[in-house]
Amino acid sequence: MIDEFEAHRARMFGLAYRMLGSAAEAEDVVQDACLRWIGTEPGSVAAPGAWLAKVVTNLCLNRLTAARATRESYVGTWLPEPVPTDALGPLETAEQRDSVSMAFLVLLERLTPAERAVFVLREAFAYGYREIADVLDLSEAGCRQLYHRGRQRIGEPRRFDAPGEQRRTIVERFLWAAQSGDLKGLEKVLAADVVAWADGGGRVSAALRPVLGREKVIRYVAGVVAKFGEGVEARYVEANGQDAIVGLLGGQVVTVFVVEVADGMVVGLRSVLNPDKLSRFAELAGS
Repeated sequence: MIDEFEAHRARMFGLAYRMLGSAAEAEDVVQDACLRWIGTEPGSVAAPGAWLAKVVTNLCLNRLTAARATRESYVGTWLPEPVPTDALGPLETAEQRDSVSMAFLVLLERLTPAERAVFVLREAFAYGYREIADVLDLSEAGCRQLYHRGRQRIGEPRRFDAPGEQRRTIVERFLWAAQSGDLKGLEKVLAADVVAWADGGGRVSAALRPVLGREKVIRYVAGVVAKFGEGVEARYVEANGQDAIVGLLGGQVVTVFVVEVADGMVVGLRSVLNPDKLSRFAELAGS
């Protein structure tokens, strides 16, 4: 039975992560689903994938109400826990990749738990409305209504450039300019309307509000580099389906900096510094 569950583990983790925005909580949900799976009679579940999707979704729904209350009192900007892209299971389409981006996960916070479940199942996993209705024990019409309501609240998310050499080159130019203090170089790679967000969660010093515009973001980046100093090692990684920079100090991850690129320019910077959200990153990345 465990082999059958393991065949679905990555997909279930990807579902739980999209629902909760937390790798730690997603792992807890997957483990709980595993225990429930072990408790079933062998051969009694005709469609294990569908059964597990229903269990995982409903476990997430139970957690989302409490999570929303916690995030309302969160200190500063809340960002999802960064996850290495490889840990999120197959991302075979642009829609699947977009659905794990930090920008998309932040937008999902606008939705009610039920709207979020419908939206994730529809957008990220291409479920039909009948399948979603079976998962949530709702009518097809009700699921359609929840989806369209969610779509209205989210709007049309910004589409970022797909991973590739050109995008990585832009990120590497950004990193080099930031580390070397090349303000002119930063100006060339940052879009005029670039925005930077930082999540310290009240645990470490971080900007409490978004930093808007090229000039302010250049000063912000320069300040971040000066704060960390030369002791931090910066490495290129891929997180949440996007290019990212991980900062290591004494072998410990101290920040994950997700770089959003659109039309060949850096349009967004999302830095997670809250140590509670970084403790699992290295382990998931296998480093």
